[in-house]
Amino acid sequence: MAVRTTAAEVLQILDNCSLSSTIVDVFINDASITIDEVFENDTELSSSQLEAIERWLAAHMIASTLHRQTSKEQVGDASVTYTGRWDRQLESTSYGQMVLFLDTTGRMGNVGKQRASIYAVKNFE
Repeated sequence: MAVRTTAAEVLQILDNCSLSSTIVDVFINDASITIDEVFENDTELSSSQLEAIERWLAAHMIASTLHRQTSKEQVGDASVTYTGRWDRQLESTSYGQMVLFLDTTGRMGNVGKQRASIYAVKNFE
């Protein structure tokens, strides 16, 4: 499926981000692949909803790598504290939290989580 969003739209929601459109396009392509796989046979979400999820997911990917969000900054004796934790997945950035909000199916919240399996043991002897 084709990419749904643009670098300009992603850059509009990123705070003070000066990345080039070419770099942002790389993240959009990866977000698009993820959206295609997660919502492959989905009929619940409109194309507009999928575009919004893709846009915010691309922003989340950028904020998780090249343009980290800060929760604390200091000038004297220069100090920066970044937001989020890797083990929190989409909850680790405000952009990822928006992905979870926009996904009314709840599928994005399950991405990367392992499925539980139960195996029956016929006999212990």
